[in-house]
Amino acid sequence: MNCKEAEKNIPFFLQEELGGSELEEFLEHIESCPECEEELTIQLLVTEGLERLETGNNFNLQDELLIKLTGAEHHIRVHRTLLYILYCLEAAVAAAIIIALCVVFRL
Repeated sequence: MNCKEAEKNIPFFLQEELGGSELEEFLEHIESCPECEEELTIQLLVTEGLERLETGNNFNLQDELLIKLTGAEHHIRVHRTLLYILYCLEAAVAAAIIIALCVVFRL
């Protein structure tokens, strides 16, 4: 993912609308690109920080950014785990079909 794509995806990330490989690529880019990380911080401040400050709630920019990034990394781990389980189930079903065919045709 390049900087232009990452910057385009920042609002989607902040609204938690990125998923799967797109989220993973976004996080990898943000972690390796200080300019995009700064842009993410600025947009987080604008979208959430100002709203919280207006309502009188405290806002710690670094903590909020860390919470968003940690949540996204957790989402990626869950997604990978579910994909792994899906692949295992597909393999088990394929094995069951092969066994059933062998029994039916006495192979």
